[in-house]
Amino acid sequence: MRLARLHNVGDMEIKVSHSFITVDDQDKALTFYRDALGLEVKADAPLGPYRWLTVGSPDQPGVEIVLATPDMGHGPDDTEALRALLAKGALQAVIFTTNDFDGVYERVRASGAEVLQEPIDQPYGVRDCGFRDPAGNHVRIGTPLPMPS
Repeated sequence: MRLARLHNVGDMEIKVSHSFITVDDQDKALTFYRDALGLEVKADAPLGPYRWLTVGSPDQPGVEIVLATPDMGHGPDDTEALRALLAKGALQAVIFTTNDFDGVYERVRASGAEVLQEPIDQPYGVRDCGFRDPAGNHVRIGTPLPMPS
């Protein structure tokens, strides 16, 4: 078996700019990601028959999360398959990190989001918790634990 050779790309830069989360109701998703999690709206515009809706952290201005519906860019069969997977909570997950873990946890919990896991100190060095967004996607929030002295 021959491995591909890596090429020197010099000063090339590559970064994440957008990530997609499939949601069944963009307005409910917006309320969750903006009001409960504290993200800001980056774009909200018509895109043909669809709505281009993105949110992101003010601390990461170059990264946007697209709140996409199952029918955006998919045919009827794929749309139905995505809707079925979404209903099972079997699509995307997203993990956020924060320096105000308790505040964010309480705000998300108070929003009525389904709690999947109460805050816990993980053996891999983070304190985290888990929720479901209004569409059923898994959302985790964490913060690094202090290093033992």
